[in-house]
Amino acid sequence: MRVSSAEFLKKYGMLSDKALSEPVTITRNGRDRLVLLSAEEFERISRYAPRARRIEELTDEELAMIDQSRVAAEHDHLNALLDD
Repeated sequence: MRVSSAEFLKKYGMLSDKALSEPVTITRNGRDRLVLLSAEEFERISRYAPRARRIEELTDEELAMIDQSRVAAEHDHLNALLDD
């Protein structure tokens, strides 16, 4: 759902309830500015944030582990994609 900041201020109660079931994008001057979402959804998304790292931050050991990794046997045909 997308609403202007003026509409959000007028309908805060209804829109905050709506954000419990789906993200509400708040716009200003027609441009996306903020997204309101439930605390539960925020926590779910936040759990994965610490796992994301830049490749430059990986150790040689971690890079070697990634290089040696393979998918499950039923997806063996995808291993060829890792060899590029």
